[in-house]
Amino acid sequence: MDALHRHRSLYKGTTPPWKEAYRKRCVDRLKNSRAKLLDRYRQMGESSPGASIMVQEVMEEEWSALRSEHHRLPSLWGPHGLPEMFGVMNERDELAVLEEIQQELMSQEMSIIEEYERDLQFEQQYISSVVEGMDEVHIICPICRMKNLSINSYFISCPCGLYINTKKRNISPDVLQRLLESRVSEHMENCLHNPVFSVTPSTESSTMLMISCKACDYLSVVL
Repeated sequence: MDALHRHRSLYKGTTPPWKEAYRKRCVDRLKNSRAKLLDRYRQMGESSPGASIMVQEVMEEEWSALRSEHHRLPSLWGPHGLPEMFGVMNERDELAVLEEIQQELMSQEMSIIEEYERDLQFEQQYISSVVEGMDEVHIICPICRMKNLSINSYFISCPCGLYINTKKRNISPDVLQRLLESRVSEHMENCLHNPVFSVTPSTESSTMLMISCKACDYLSVVL
């Protein structure tokens, strides 16, 4: 009787005693091979969607390692690897155990890849938001000199209370920045004192942003 048949006769109808040790070794091996797994996944790209990447390798190598410690275990892998093993393992209990471990490993492998994809998506979104933020013009409120102005197609506002209706006036951040810089430069040509900004009602439904200086009596409408 060869080693495989002796092995089957010992544990027929029972859970193989090597199940938990083998399962734990395979699970730990796959977890510790995360970097290797993801490196292969990146290299594969879209070439083999849904295919297992490292499960067969992990199962084969861990069985060999376990067998080196327990010589009564048979050699199950031939030149065709895992498929051949399932062909040799005719004992229903052992086959079910190996399939169960294989499915658990495939599920774990997929979880590692899905976590990687989520992290990658988050990083890409973060980088995109940073790049978009670099293109935006942030303007400090000229009234409170603390908060950034909120500027859109309808109004300019600040948490300090500034609110200017800009509907149909095409006031973008770039336009507002040029207006502010223009008025400040105009004042500095003749006066070195710091001007102040204020809002003044222009109609019942809108206000104007003004710049003025008490030292030189400078007064101008910004917006």
